[in-house]
Amino acid sequence: MNMYGERYRIHNTNEILTPALIYYKDIIEDNIQKMIRTAGGAKRLWPHVKSHKMQAMVELQISKGITKFKAATIAEAEMAAEAGASDVLLAYPLVGPNIPRFLKLEKKYRETCFWATGDNIKQLDILGSLAKQQHIKVNFLVDVNMGTNRTGVGIDKLEEFYKNAAKISGLRPRGLHCYDGNHGIADYNARKAAVDQSDRSVFQVMDKLKSEGYDCSVLVMGGTPTFPCHAQYENVYLSPGTSMIYDFGYSELYRDEPFIPAGILLTRVISQAAPGYFTIDLGYKGIAADPPGQRGKLLNVPYAESVEQNEEHWIWKMKAGYEEKRPSIGKVLYVMPTHICPTTALYGEVLLAEKGKVTGKWEVTARNRKLTI
Repeated sequence: MNMYGERYRIHNTNEILTPALIYYKDIIEDNIQKMIRTAGGAKRLWPHVKSHKMQAMVELQISKGITKFKAATIAEAEMAAEAGASDVLLAYPLVGPNIPRFLKLEKKYRETCFWATGDNIKQLDILGSLAKQQHIKVNFLVDVNMGTNRTGVGIDKLEEFYKNAAKISGLRPRGLHCYDGNHGIADYNARKAAVDQSDRSVFQVMDKLKSEGYDCSVLVMGGTPTFPCHAQYENVYLSPGTSMIYDFGYSELYRDEPFIPAGILLTRVISQAAPGYFTIDLGYKGIAADPPGQRGKLLNVPYAESVEQNEEHWIWKMKAGYEEKRPSIGKVLYVMPTHICPTTALYGEVLLAEKGKVTGKWEVTARNRKLTI
């Protein structure tokens, strides 16, 4: 099966409904160990759960010594707490009904330390006021705009914002959250140079705040492409997300990273509607429709090219001279998704493979926006 060899072949496919998403546990465990080595220890990691949304995955990481987790939704935060996380950072602005929901998490899971982020004083006032009414002091990290322009306070306004946030009753500002998805540069040296420049600016603000007596000691930085760059700095928590399961998109772009894709889609040929063509049962309801371009790598038909994808169909064509190698109807094929995070969110459960066989399944626990809170 091309450059990936026999690593992903499953021997007991007869009763597997397709399309199906399969997670390979041995690869995941190996990727977790690589994360730990890259970070310099499990205690430095504060990984995101949004890529997989699975309680079983959080529990697996806890068994390896990783206890802090980051979430994008209240459901993900609840899932991580239910798994036994020591700390859960909700790395998403709290607005509307999510503000009281966050405070309910604080009350329900007393053994877990929850952290909020934000970039708007008005919304923080609302959070602080509700927290004060309920006799809660919310641990808080100011969300920093590292250049994504998605969320966060600009570094030039960070000092003033932090001081204003520190005045809000009900909040306990403790540090900064710095996600730098804008530094996803393919070349490692260029990526590291961009990270270093941004980090120095953040450190200057942080040092100034601490010199004036503010508690600004917690720093959560990076994503999968950049956390190895941040790892050189002491007293920084590192926040990869996709590295545990990885995908075709990252493996093609970041050749310096040691992680191996651990999520594969099983699909079958359902039609041969025209000479040289074949169709598989993997439409864009079964694989993420982003990013632009091809949505996955077909592993075991090397001389095929994608033609068109619909909701439940994906049409392929054999390259000239290879028409006779077209896969037969019913043949099981393997597709490595370009983007594993939204692909996983399309499934209620994933199959778990070990040593070439499907041995169980993991629920995609926080696929929905609400669990119990």
